[in-house]
Amino acid sequence: MSKYKLTVNGAPKTVEVASDTPLLWVLRDHLNLVGTKFGCGIGQCGACTVHIDGQPTRACQTLVSKVGKSQITTIEGLHPHGEHPLQKVWQELDVPQCGYCQAGQIMTAAALLKKNPRPTDDEIDVALAGNLCRCGTYLRIRAGIHRAAEIAGKESA
Repeated sequence: MSKYKLTVNGAPKTVEVASDTPLLWVLRDHLNLVGTKFGCGIGQCGACTVHIDGQPTRACQTLVSKVGKSQITTIEGLHPHGEHPLQKVWQELDVPQCGYCQAGQIMTAAALLKKNPRPTDDEIDVALAGNLCRCGTYLRIRAGIHRAAEIAGKESA
């Protein structure tokens, strides 16, 4: 077991875990940040998506020993009161069906909107291609991203 000093959602955290522990399990089991979900365990579904230095990253495939001094943001840290435009729109438009994949969808969409504040349908589809929704709410996800972009544009104006 080794000690790792992490910055998670802007706060310093120290955990003592094996070096080959996936970040997902550090977040869920050691830091009680359970918004990040376990989906497939092989980085193919996107349910475990977090931001590492602003980039969407699969937490199930990222070893805690490789995180270093990077900034980690989970769904809980996207906005301190859950009022990121995407989080608000997801409720407004009732985007999720079962909701299991939605934290990963939102985290990937947030990274997209940060890079591209007005994405097209095709750009959204490409950016979120690695995030699977077993309920098939892709059209509502896309509509939610467009609506969040609209709100964010108004808030920054």
